[in-house]
Amino acid sequence: MSRYSIDQFVESTRQRDHGEGFFELESERMLEIKLQDDWAWMKYGAMIAYSGAMKFEREGILEKGLGKSLKKALTGEGARLSRASGSGRVYVADSGKKISILALEDEAIVVNGSDILAFEQSIDWDIKMMKRVTAIAAGGLFNVRLQGTGLIAISTHFDPMTLVVEPGHPVVTDPNATVAWSGSLTPELKTDLQFKSFLGRGSGESFQMRFEGAGFVVVQPYEELALQTASSG
Repeated sequence: MSRYSIDQFVESTRQRDHGEGFFELESERMLEIKLQDDWAWMKYGAMIAYSGAMKFEREGILEKGLGKSLKKALTGEGARLSRASGSGRVYVADSGKKISILALEDEAIVVNGSDILAFEQSIDWDIKMMKRVTAIAAGGLFNVRLQGTGLIAISTHFDPMTLVVEPGHPVVTDPNATVAWSGSLTPELKTDLQFKSFLGRGSGESFQMRFEGAGFVVVQPYEELALQTASSG
């Protein structure tokens, strides 16, 4: 068989079942979800292929607990979920971002809305808006608290790094690079007027997230833009 034949290409790239269960990483950047007459949440637009009898329903992630006017003003493509149901296999990805699978055991984690890829139906979720309007300019417009027992999948630009937060030793992060943090932490959004922007931020201010207590914060070596700021119309 030729090294560059179609048969060789198909054999080297074909999908393989590794027997990992409900969530399975086909690669670092592609997730397989196995459904058997059940359903799961996934990021809207993340489905790249599927097999079997599947149904997809779009759900606005900001619809839970927020008014219609606020949803209309703030929701963007990164703020929507799809519910995949049926029996079969769904393959999802997020613009080539690296995927991490986490198993929650009666635990809670807060994830940036744009970095959620998928989670099991057993996981409860709720919207957590940043307390200050300046969060819009900082990029951390809203976050989602995931709690319960089950699997979740998050996506990051390149390899994530986790910083441990200990009492008396706070951790400060850039909101645009902050992916997730433990449910035990409540970040404080602060503005450093003395640190002038040289990266093109129009406000001329540096926004930071300060974490105090006991827990962890996940960051990525990449600054994501805000999902979508409030419209004037």
